[in-house]
Amino acid sequence: MEKPIYSFEVFPPKPDAPVETVSRCFAELSALQPDFISVTYGAGGGTAGGKLTCELAARLRNEYGIKPVAHLPCISYTKEEITAVLEEFQANGITDVLALRGDKSPDRPEKDDFHYASELIDFIRTKGDFEIYGACYPEVHPEARSAGDDLRHLKEKVEKGASHLISQLFFDNALFYDFIEKCDIIGIDVPIEAGIMPVVNAAQIQRMVSLCGASLPRKFTAMMQRFGHSPEAMRDAGIAYAVDQIVDLAANGVDGIHLYTMNNPYVARRITEAVSGILGR
Repeated sequence: MEKPIYSFEVFPPKPDAPVETVSRCFAELSALQPDFISVTYGAGGGTAGGKLTCELAARLRNEYGIKPVAHLPCISYTKEEITAVLEEFQANGITDVLALRGDKSPDRPEKDDFHYASELIDFIRTKGDFEIYGACYPEVHPEARSAGDDLRHLKEKVEKGASHLISQLFFDNALFYDFIEKCDIIGIDVPIEAGIMPVVNAAQIQRMVSLCGASLPRKFTAMMQRFGHSPEAMRDAGIAYAVDQIVDLAANGVDGIHLYTMNNPYVARRITEAVSGILGR
């Protein structure tokens, strides 16, 4: 039996912060030897965000020997801009791309070239030999007309070339298992990594839930109510909750775990140390 994939997500520093601010984070996360680290798209719009993502992805590859996966959103970009970013990736040896529609934002007007991630996946396939990853939503994309419609769009991503899926964060494993069963029924047969977000402060979860719509099970809300007033207690409880999720997922044969690290190597290390044997690492 193959061991589950184990990966992390990191994000670039803010535009007014030096890139070196993530150096220590990268060093500590790389020491945990994940299968890959994904780098979210840099702020600023246009090709500038892609250059920053590329710079950090190249650093992971060249300095730390970790496979990088570069995020690439499309809804606010033209084909020419996307082409420029992909060429930057290729020039720096970045061959793995997470193709995303991207969040709608009044600060970044939508363009007419891409409306869905499946269109971006189709486009990337014409631009070189990239390994293409896609995103999926165990609790249904907030803008989807129905769960069935969301699954059909997900299958389209796979049919167009996504060879690996990473899920949005969730806090109820039963919902993820139900989603995996539906993917099997509809014929989605690529690896699906479970996205796990260790919640270490109350403000963090309120922000994330508002963005992705993840539901909060009673066990989770009880933890928040009990420990949310104490930063240290909340941190430890959030780590324990994430570990509990991962243990259960591994016991049920999950394809992989994608840890949303929030650039916090301490939390990532605590979790990795707790589950390394369980994940066969």
